Amino acid sequence: MACDLTIGRKVPCKDVVGGLVRCWFVNYGSLGTVTETNDEITDLSGTFTAFQYELKGTNSLDQTITSSRENGTTFAEQTLTLTFPKMEKEFHKELKLMAYGRPHVIVEDRNGNFFQCGLEHGMEITTIAAASGTAMGDLSGYTLTLSGMETDPANFVSGGTSADPYAGMSSATVTVTVGTNS
Repeated sequence: MACDLTIGRKVPCKDVVGGLVRCWFVNYGSLGTVTETNDEITDLSGTFTAFQYELKGTNSLDQTITSSRENGTTFAEQTLTLTFPKMEKEFHKELKLMAYGRPHVIVEDRNGNFFQCGLEHGMEITTIAAASGTAMGDLSGYTLTLSGMETDPANFVSGGTSADPYAGMSSATVTVTVGTNS
């Protein structure tokens, strides 16, 4: 049966840290055919551009798996919270485009893991908070909350690097567009 357990787990070493360092937005539907092996994305067949955003500070990926005994259903809610300091006219416009779409988002955590969020249904931006701050040390920038509902938690991505999160995908043609600072 597909829901039988297969492994146990001991308490792991305390050798990891929290947070995200980078994310890449990909327009919805452009990943092509996805090959998964043991809940890990091992190949893609699409031709697409991944728009890279550097992250610093408070950024997170939270996943909640919900099962209903009464309905016989299980789904995973993926929630991304991203903070981008400094308000800029060009980025302000790009945020509006993100809000209109439902991009696929891949994130790199501080442990070198890559996760594909919104694989089947994309990620919806639920809020964009643009804040000027009150005190001189407050955030003047944007906080985004994105939400995705998927049948599975975000998959690990095989072979990703900080320069190209899809580097391990031999069938994909990926252009990584890195932002510039103004």
